[in-house]
Amino acid sequence: MASRDDLTDEQWAQIHPLMPSSARGGQGRDHRQVIDGILWQLRTGAPWRDVPKRYGPWKTLHERLRRWTADGTWDRILARVQTTQADAGRIEWVFSIDSTVVRAHQHAAGARHPAGGSAAWVEDLALPGEALGRSRGGLSTKIHLATDARGLPMVVLLTPGQAGDNPQLLILLDQVRVNAFGPGRPRKRPDCVLADRAYSSPSTRHALRARGIRFVSPEKKDHAAHRRRRGSRGGRPPAFDAEVYKGRNVVERCFNRLKQFRGLATRYAKRAAGHWSSSPRSRCGCADSQDRP
Repeated sequence: MASRDDLTDEQWAQIHPLMPSSARGGQGRDHRQVIDGILWQLRTGAPWRDVPKRYGPWKTLHERLRRWTADGTWDRILARVQTTQADAGRIEWVFSIDSTVVRAHQHAAGARHPAGGSAAWVEDLALPGEALGRSRGGLSTKIHLATDARGLPMVVLLTPGQAGDNPQLLILLDQVRVNAFGPGRPRKRPDCVLADRAYSSPSTRHALRARGIRFVSPEKKDHAAHRRRRGSRGGRPPAFDAEVYKGRNVVERCFNRLKQFRGLATRYAKRAAGHWSSSPRSRCGCADSQDRP
């Protein structure tokens, strides 16, 4: 019996060519069945040992998730979806950027630190601090996300929960890389970036202006007060298009869709790489909702 969050035939047809070949000559567990099991665990947030037996042994699911995270399979799936959308002219290059904090369960702490003699997969997945930090609510991780004007995830970045938003904006944009089928360079810059007041700083505006990217963000109240106190030396207020800014809500809606998966709304994974990449459907660009307005 199929679960409501199992991959559809159309979704499987898109990602099947990108899946790695079986190390056992095709005798291993079916990839589609494994992904459906990973999706079930992600949606429910249940412990791996509680995954229904119809998806196969839980150890197989967890091992494939770890392996596909390390070899970049999820990144290739997202890149293929972006390329397909770009070739169809469906990527709208007005990016919305925001972040959200997710609480970390106590099981998310205690990841093994890489050291001499560590297994290769520990070295491949380990990150300093594992994007786990302390904020007012306790252990947490912050997800920074950039989406296009239709809510298609373009870039994601994980930091500790107490990290600021503005320092991550340029880092996010530096990771944009959308290839096209056939020859040609990948596109790396949006036409416009929409962000809330947390990203509104003179240094950010100057950096995006130097890149030729339009930046729409309301001015912070303390910045506006400081500018007015300086009188004519304070300069003009930054341009702000309120009508264009209304489109920023797509990133909020994308977060809302992703957090329907309880395994993303709360962090249980010890590895930062395992937390975000454990969402094949999110890596497919919110496949169920990318056609919504």
